[in-house]
Amino acid sequence: MNPEALSAPADTPRMAEFRRAISNPLKLRLFMLRRLPMAYLAGLRVAAFTPEQATVTVPFKYLTQNPFRSIYFACLSMAAEMSSGLLAMMHVQSGSPVSMLVVSLEAQFTKKAVGLIRFTSHDGAAIGQAIAESRATGEGRTIVATSTGLDEAGDTVAVFRVTWSFRAKRS
Repeated sequence: MNPEALSAPADTPRMAEFRRAISNPLKLRLFMLRRLPMAYLAGLRVAAFTPEQATVTVPFKYLTQNPFRSIYFACLSMAAEMSSGLLAMMHVQSGSPVSMLVVSLEAQFTKKAVGLIRFTSHDGAAIGQAIAESRATGEGRTIVATSTGLDEAGDTVAVFRVTWSFRAKRS
């Protein structure tokens, strides 16, 4: 098998189109309202999006708070998963159909989450490679994507490790 066939695809026009659509605030809100209503209600936003990394923000507000005056862990989880999930969706839509699924989630909380929290995943290349391998071999692939949440002061609030499973769909 050709090793180049297993590498992550270069930035394709379909990937750039997906990033443009997600980076458009109106299109993102409509997408979330239709497909991710809880993320819409929580106020998640895409702050940055490239083929290699994605940053998603979640604000501290009435709908995201817990009784301890910080952001509820489920809202933090949504933002963390979305940062790696956008990268996965971008690569999945760049070629033949691939199913994607979260199979595991691990979180480590290090500081009280208040204010605007930014979750960034730098795993775009690894996600793209796993999807390319699944397309080339027809077998499932898993990858652990790390998403780190920082508060407005730049301190780490939480680190999430999301295990994604990808499997090329047979035509």
